[in-house]
Amino acid sequence: MLLVLDVGNTNIVMGMAQGEEVRHHWRLTTCPRTTDEFGLILVQHLGLQGLGPKDVHGAAISCVVPSLLYGLEKAIRRYLEVDALVIGRGTRTGMRVHTDNPREVGADRIVNAVAARERYGAPVVIVDFGTATTFDCVDAEGDYVGGAIAPGFQISAEALYARTAKLPRIELERARAAIGTNTVASMQSGLYWGYVGLVDGIARRCKAELGGDSACVATGGLANMVASDSEEIDRVDDFLTLDGLRLLWERNRP
Repeated sequence: MLLVLDVGNTNIVMGMAQGEEVRHHWRLTTCPRTTDEFGLILVQHLGLQGLGPKDVHGAAISCVVPSLLYGLEKAIRRYLEVDALVIGRGTRTGMRVHTDNPREVGADRIVNAVAARERYGAPVVIVDFGTATTFDCVDAEGDYVGGAIAPGFQISAEALYARTAKLPRIELERARAAIGTNTVASMQSGLYWGYVGLVDGIARRCKAELGGDSACVATGGLANMVASDSEEIDRVDDFLTLDGLRLLWERNRP
């Protein structure tokens, strides 16, 4: 089986892929850990599924937190006895990147683009709900052409709490109505419906600029909640990034 890891600013999402299917997946808080801590976490989670290090034949990592990469790579090598493919410069993606500086495009964004093109064709818009919400666009030729980056839902909520004297910290959830009848309900309305509007507005413009019949695919922690009220999101794919890692490992394995 293949170990795939998407290291984000808030969470690390791990999965075990067998063939084209993600069979098991886990979510960890992103924080500094030693090599041995990473290794023990990996072995323990495998054990919970009745698996061991010998069941892992390869690993692929997408990481936007460089300080964690060394310990994670070393843990995989020490505890699982495989070398991980780290998505970055030199990775064969099979996708041309048409941006001003291709080197500054996050690895996770390219992984998502590769997976979305493979699964849903092109043109396609990918919305990834993470610490930041990213919009990535693949044109009709199958090339990555850029996108947009917006503050994530949690960032917006924390900013509202931190920059005001009397507004409380609130839970992130779907607002029942646009008209809130108390402070918390009003904040949830502004955050949630404002965010749905942000997603639909940017996605609609991206589709128009791509031309043709562009699909819009959402992934990430809040994808299902926002997609339930979005007019532009066509489908949700919870394992889009993990599947992209699998595809890139297959294209780059020895």
